[in-house]
Amino acid sequence: MHSIKLAVAIGLAGLFASQAFAEDTMGAMTMMKPGQVTAVMPDGHMGTMMPDAKTSAEMMKMAKPVKHCVMMMTDAKGKTYMIDTSTKKAQAECEKMAM
Repeated sequence: MHSIKLAVAIGLAGLFASQAFAEDTMGAMTMMKPGQVTAVMPDGHMGTMMPDAKTSAEMMKMAKPVKHCVMMMTDAKGKTYMIDTSTKKAQAECEKMAM
């Protein structure tokens, strides 16, 4: 009986540890809300805002629609890069990652 309790405890600890590790390595996958603006800085930090109607209309004049999946990555020094996803192979990898 004692060994069953110990096995269950070890199993639960392993389950929680694996989920924590997965969240740390994968990050959160969320969608933007309608009207939300997200800024990505060269050092990788991001910010979001919900502009009022006037500001949103002004920003839409400068906006271009996203035509395909977009990928970004940060190097070991913290600089952010946008990956060229214009090829079919890169598009497939991007879409696979976003699922």
